[in-house]
Amino acid sequence: MKTKSWKKIKDDVYGKKGTPRRDELERDFESFKIGLLLKKAREDKKLTQKELAELVDKKRTYISRVENNGSNLTLKTLFDIVEKGLGGKVNISIEI
Repeated sequence: MKTKSWKKIKDDVYGKKGTPRRDELERDFESFKIGLLLKKAREDKKLTQKELAELVDKKRTYISRVENNGSNLTLKTLFDIVEKGLGGKVNISIEI
């Protein structure tokens, strides 16, 4: 049995990098990672979703959605959650 790499599977199923379907997959994955990073940071600070929500003037259900998906998150809200809620700093990089 021949195994395929994750990159080969993505290329076969979603198309090569730069195609619309593949770009959407990559964006969705990055959004998912942001949610996981925020959840881990919140847990490291020993905060509940409700406590974090109160710190940034959001609802607990919103924090839950962000942690589980990360999409539809504005930069302002990301900065609020990280800086006001978690006492951290946001670093953003752009690849061209």
